[in-house]
Amino acid sequence: MWRTRAAAACVICRSLANSSYGIKRKSPLQNLHLVSRSIHHPYYPSSKFQRRPLRISIQLFSSLNRLPLRKTKLLNVKYGYQFHRNFWLARLASRLLKLRYLILGSAVGGGYTAKKTYDQWKDMMPDLDEYKWIVPDFVWELDEHIDFEKLMKALPDAADLAKLLPDFDKIGESFTSLKGFFSPGYNLVSEVIGASDLLLLLGSPGETAFRATDQGYDNDKQYKKVSDKEKIDQLQEELLRTQLKYQRMLERLEKENKELRKLVLQRDDKGIHQRKLKKSLIDMYSEVLDILSDYDASYNTQDHLPRVVVVGDQSAGKTSVLEMIAQARIFPRGSGEMMTRSPVKVTLSEGPHHVALFKDSSREFDLTKEEDLAALRNEIEIRMRNSVKEGCTVSTETISLSVKGPGLQRMVLVDLPGVISTVTSGMAPDTKETIFSISKAYMQNPNAIILCIQDGSVDAERSIVTDLVSQMDPQGKRTIFVLTKVDLAEKNVASPSRIQQIIEGKLFPMKALGYFAVVTGKGNSSESIDSIKEYEEEFFQNSKLLKTCMLKAHQVTTKNLSLAVSDCFWKMVRESVEQQADAFKATRFNLETEWKNNYPRLRELDRNELFEKAKNEILDEVISLTQVTPKHWEEILQKTLWERVSTHVIENIYLPAAQTMNSGTFNTTVDIKLKQWTDKQLPNKAVEVAWETLQEEFSRFMTEQKGKEHDDIFDKLKQAVKEESIKRHKWNERAEDSLRVIQHNALEDRSISDKQQWDAAIHFMEETLQSRLKDTESVIEDMVGPDWKKRWLYWIGRTKEQNIRNETKNELEKLIKCNEEHAAYLANDEVTTVRKNLEARGITVDPCLIKDTWHQIYRRYFLKTALNHCNLCRRGFYYYQRHFVDSELECNDIVLFWRIQRMLAITANTLRQQLTNTEVRRLEKNVKEVLEDFAEDNEKKVKLLTGKRVQLAEDLKKVREIQEKLEAFIEALHQEK
Repeated sequence: MWRTRAAAACVICRSLANSSYGIKRKSPLQNLHLVSRSIHHPYYPSSKFQRRPLRISIQLFSSLNRLPLRKTKLLNVKYGYQFHRNFWLARLASRLLKLRYLILGSAVGGGYTAKKTYDQWKDMMPDLDEYKWIVPDFVWELDEHIDFEKLMKALPDAADLAKLLPDFDKIGESFTSLKGFFSPGYNLVSEVIGASDLLLLLGSPGETAFRATDQGYDNDKQYKKVSDKEKIDQLQEELLRTQLKYQRMLERLEKENKELRKLVLQRDDKGIHQRKLKKSLIDMYSEVLDILSDYDASYNTQDHLPRVVVVGDQSAGKTSVLEMIAQARIFPRGSGEMMTRSPVKVTLSEGPHHVALFKDSSREFDLTKEEDLAALRNEIEIRMRNSVKEGCTVSTETISLSVKGPGLQRMVLVDLPGVISTVTSGMAPDTKETIFSISKAYMQNPNAIILCIQDGSVDAERSIVTDLVSQMDPQGKRTIFVLTKVDLAEKNVASPSRIQQIIEGKLFPMKALGYFAVVTGKGNSSESIDSIKEYEEEFFQNSKLLKTCMLKAHQVTTKNLSLAVSDCFWKMVRESVEQQADAFKATRFNLETEWKNNYPRLRELDRNELFEKAKNEILDEVISLTQVTPKHWEEILQKTLWERVSTHVIENIYLPAAQTMNSGTFNTTVDIKLKQWTDKQLPNKAVEVAWETLQEEFSRFMTEQKGKEHDDIFDKLKQAVKEESIKRHKWNERAEDSLRVIQHNALEDRSISDKQQWDAAIHFMEETLQSRLKDTESVIEDMVGPDWKKRWLYWIGRTKEQNIRNETKNELEKLIKCNEEHAAYLANDEVTTVRKNLEARGITVDPCLIKDTWHQIYRRYFLKTALNHCNLCRRGFYYYQRHFVDSELECNDIVLFWRIQRMLAITANTLRQQLTNTEVRRLEKNVKEVLEDFAEDNEKKVKLLTGKRVQLAEDLKKVREIQEKLEAFIEALHQEK
């Protein structure tokens, strides 16, 4: 049938060639159009024009090759044309129409088949709604470029295909219009094929994918012979090669972008643009978190701002993951021992140079230099040890570190101490509970991203952190699971399917937003970040886990992990930061209302401002010491010094000298004892008295209330400053030497110049002796008990021992009356006589008791005698001037007390000069140093400046600062968006 139609077509073509309609001369068959020969002369030999029919895969799926043709209409005969000419026109139209059917049918059929295959592939795809955050954002923007709904609607049905057939009235149009007619169908098929290839790239290698290629018919037969398993392997290899190709292209573009951004930022640093750079968003956010970490409010203001909390078992690889994200080996390292002893907040941001710096320090560590890296690790280790209190192993104090560098993902991470199961020797007993409480405190924040690190080289049953994470986030809405040491796991694990179960979230009793597998090196602490990246890429490129579809390409490498964590972090920040700002705004209103109601007439001074106010008051009080009058200083010094040395003067100098028989011996004894006293004890005692006097005066000014202006909130601070200043103050060591010479010269002088000094010495001696006599009588009264008046008036009786002492006292008084010039000590025969007299009356007495009672009785007798002698010497100044010649009166004891009195006056004057000229200024300097030290020690200020008013003002200041910074951050966030 086909050959019959072909032969008829040849006859028609010959008739057309001989016809004069539209052709001026005869033309051979070779000159006919290629379309005519391709349709009706498949056997006609032609080396120049003959081509093999084009076969594409779309033709295999086309069902429109044999569409029924409509009835053809014959041309009207009224134009005068012959019948064979009308047949030629119809034949030409049919040929052209058949070619149109082939092209249009192939396009429509291929599109329909592509749609059907795409629907089948789409139905077989798993639900990836929960993993949208893992895939980069540009994938989800494909809808903006390819409208799949429009594509589905564009596919024609049977009625539309009938309408697409041309009308014979327009058969004379040019081939240009014909090309414009079927080009949309060709473009449509191209879009479908391109979309299918893209979906093949993004999909799983093991799933069915639509494959469109323009290979020939022979290649199609070859694909049919290949088994399904080989097809899957080929697709997997092709997918891996494509992924690696695009990954390398992406890394190259990122590297170029990093270098360009570095150059731009460097130009900004040099001031080429002459503009002030604003703080980055992450730096602004980090400042808010730093303020919150220092916020010691007692109003239970909870911090629900997002941050990435890194938790894991000890030695699970937390530090290594953080270092890979930060792209620098910044943390101290150890083998099997606990290195992270306190939370470390790491703020990652982009910058021209790869540097790190602490919040409270201006030093920058260049992370490209090994010596700076070593210094940074050492500084972190020192800060951790200093933050740990005595008797503890871990600390709750947060160390804030900022890392900047080109290409770093912006986020805030908090590295927590590793969770342990057993407390070993050397650790505090509560170490395990403390680590759990720290981890829970950070993870219970509903907006915190939990980065759960699990060691893949150990048995899953040994994991502790997964149970803790599942308790804090049971739904897994803010948890990202990271499996470390996958290279070791692949070697050691007998069943690789366990790794697949872990990554699919089927093995551990916890849920997560995403699961990642990473390799953080070979275990060598000296490895560089670049070498670790190369090893990680090489491992996953050759890993069976990836080739056998146990792991997906987007679930591996720390690069993908860093991107995913950063996206989650900023998503959580955008969702929650405004709510947190409103919460702090409400807290601020409550605090301001409380202040207005409780302290309406006081300014809101925080702890630092109160400290400055107290500092000024303390310095004013120290300066007030210089305003003390010299007379006041000397009176206090003289009185205090005599109280300290009077016992030594009476007991060791005066009483022994007074027992001598003549004035020469008396003066010799006094001179010797005064010289010994001056050389050894007196200067030291004088300095001690001066120092204590200065302390007392300083304390008096510090604790003295000044009426309504006094604020008791400063009392603890003033007391601490006073104690610390006194502790640091040391008297001038050379002062004792100069004072010794002055005191020795004063005591050597025996010349009383006038009667007034003589009377003053007598008065000084009488006061001293009367004071001693009063003390002696009090001692005797305690020994013998109350006299008869007190016994009758107060109904008080004597004890047995007091009765014995009273009888002994009476016996000793009889002995003194018998010999008024008795010596100061009893002889043994006298002790025996007294004891026998008492035994005769039935009283048994110990000889020691007799001697002890005699000492007090004789002391009272001697003091009374000395007082009587003072009265006799009141008119003895005349004899003194004559050196007691031709007089029985001797007043050498008056001269002794005058020498003591004059020495006290001169010593007090000398000490006063040292105080006012030197020591007060040195004390003022010590006070300033103490205040400066307290100003730098925040814990000291918190301890010393306490109270509800201080706490309320401090909270109000912090809440205002947090609210202002949060509002600035939100504004900048909206501007960036």
